[in-house]
Amino acid sequence: MYSDLYEKSGSDIIRELGKRYAGYRKRMGFTQRDVVTKSGLSLFTISSFENGSSTGITMASFIKLLRAIDSLEEIEKLLPELPASPRALFNKLQKK
Repeated sequence: MYSDLYEKSGSDIIRELGKRYAGYRKRMGFTQRDVVTKSGLSLFTISSFENGSSTGITMASFIKLLRAIDSLEEIEKLLPELPASPRALFNKLQKK
């Protein structure tokens, strides 16, 4: 599964995210106009992202899109906070 992901270009991944976003938005009962109102992004930007024709979406815009459909917490899954390293834990215990 992950090997397939590494074979895709960045543009391909963004296109898939756009299509997936459209599915989330619809399932949660939001229209594109609702997202426009809540995100401050243009209808053109949202439509282009969802139909895969805009692969240059910024991270700031992506965050606005997640916030607009009440899914901002999903951003944590991109790069979860790392746990403390064993060395850091050891050093912390040594200082006590």
